[in-house]
Amino acid sequence: MIILNYLLVCLIFGTTFLAIKIGVDVSAPPFLSAGIRFFIAGVLLFGWMVWRKKARLSLLLHKDMLLTGIGLTFGTFAALYWGEQYVDSGVAAVLSATGPMMILVLQMIMLRQKPAGRSLLGCLVGLFGIFLIIWPSMTLSASLGLLIGSIVIIAGEVFYSWGAVYSKRVTQRFPEVSPIALNAAQMIYGGLLLLLLSACTEPWHFQSLLSAQALGSLLYLIIIGSMIGHSLFYWLVAKTGPVFASTWLYVSPLVAIVIGVLLYGESVTWLTGIGAVTVIAGTVLVNWDSLQQLFRKPQREEAALQEAHSR
Repeated sequence: MIILNYLLVCLIFGTTFLAIKIGVDVSAPPFLSAGIRFFIAGVLLFGWMVWRKKARLSLLLHKDMLLTGIGLTFGTFAALYWGEQYVDSGVAAVLSATGPMMILVLQMIMLRQKPAGRSLLGCLVGLFGIFLIIWPSMTLSASLGLLIGSIVIIAGEVFYSWGAVYSKRVTQRFPEVSPIALNAAQMIYGGLLLLLLSACTEPWHFQSLLSAQALGSLLYLIIIGSMIGHSLFYWLVAKTGPVFASTWLYVSPLVAIVIGVLLYGESVTWLTGIGAVTVIAGTVLVNWDSLQQLFRKPQREEAALQEAHSR
């Protein structure tokens, strides 16, 4: 069951980038689409948790939900949705995989943590991979949109890294609250902020959301991407721990690239492919110590079991 749900998480998160791309390509306002997605998904999930008596409405009154929503949803997805107007879904997925590197840098700055040399090497490797991906746009003026979109998506990962670091404190402050309820609450606030940003910057032509592609994209992202995908992710965290569950970051970008090529006709140059592999390799290096602990844990449990049987 764990492996099946893990594969579903990788597949779902890998396909959400293409779903976003399809929506923005048919002129659905990016901030409006993102706002509707997260607000509706957050309200439905939070309402479900309240109905099951695993959350209280008073949770929404805590400023921590707002601050987490600014980082994990508002800043991250405002940048991603806007950037995917100019960046292929596969490339957007790879750039989004730089989140762990941003978290490492933020922990160095905010928490004064000294990272391992291997983690710093991973950041440099990932930075080189990003350079390979955006290099064509630095040499061809026609690809200026790719350069700007890539920079915006990476900037969004700064919001994500801050939100991820802050959310760890939030889960410690609310240990009795389900992580699904905490995630739903921050999605509500993030969605509202995205709608506010859209109201200030985009014309609200709702007919652009009623095409088959835009509506299908929105429904898929609300139900499959946000509600089912995130619930499965938090189920994995509860069953296995955050390290294993977060390894979707190494799989989903490759899924996104393949699906984008096969289903949407996106092109991948050899330079982009090398850059994608390099970014993922850098992400693995950044998380190497945590991954080692993940693989050592079953070995320790097996050794303890064998020792118990020998007594």
